[in-house]
Amino acid sequence: MPTPSPAAEPVPAAVSDIERALSRISYLAGRARQHERLMATAGLAFDRAAVAILRNVAEAEPLRPGELAARLSVEASHVTRQLRQLENGGYVTRVPDPDDRRAQRVRLTEAGLTAVDRVREASRRGMEMALADWSAQDLRQLAGLFHRLVDDFVTHSEGHVDARPSALTEPGPGSGLGLGPGAAPGSVPGPARGPGPSGSGPKTRP
Repeated sequence: MPTPSPAAEPVPAAVSDIERALSRISYLAGRARQHERLMATAGLAFDRAAVAILRNVAEAEPLRPGELAARLSVEASHVTRQLRQLENGGYVTRVPDPDDRRAQRVRLTEAGLTAVDRVREASRRGMEMALADWSAQDLRQLAGLFHRLVDDFVTHSEGHVDARPSALTEPGPGSGLGLGPGAAPGSVPGPARGPGPSGSGPKTRP
C-alpha cells in the first residue's frame, strides 16, 4: 500500500494576496477597452498581437521569427502572418542572419521604432495617472520590489512552464498596464492621424 504524501504546508496569506493582486492587474490590463484607450493615447491603431510583436522585437532585435514565437509562446504560423502584415506596413524588415546565411532575422524600421516609443510613452502616462497619489518614496520602493519579483519569477518559474503554444497573446502582468493577454491574430493597420507622444525606451535608434 503506497505511503500517503505528507500534507503540503499552507501558502502564506501574503502570497495569496500577491497572487490575487497580480491576477486582478492582468485582468484589467487585458480588457479590450484598456487596449483601445492605450492606442488612442498613442495615436496608433494596432491590435494587441501586433503590439506584442513590436515590443518584443524592440527589446531584443534582431530576432529570428522562431525565436520570437518562442518568446511569445505561440505557434510560428501566427508570428509569420503578423510579421508579414507589419512588414507590409513598413514597421519591420528582414535582415540576413550573420550566423546562418540561409536564415533571416527581424528588426524594426524607423517607423516601427517610433510606434514602439509611442506605445511605451502612452503606457507610462497611464501608469503615472494611476499612481498620481503615491509618494516618490513609495514609487521607488514599488519599482524595486517589482524588479525583485520579476527576477525571482524568471529564476524559479519560467523554466517550469510547459505551456502549449496557442493563439498569439500579449504577455501578462509583467508587460505593463496598457498591454494585456487575450490578443488574437488580426490585421495590422497603420498609425492614426495626427502626431502622438514620443518617448524613449531601452532600444535606441541606430
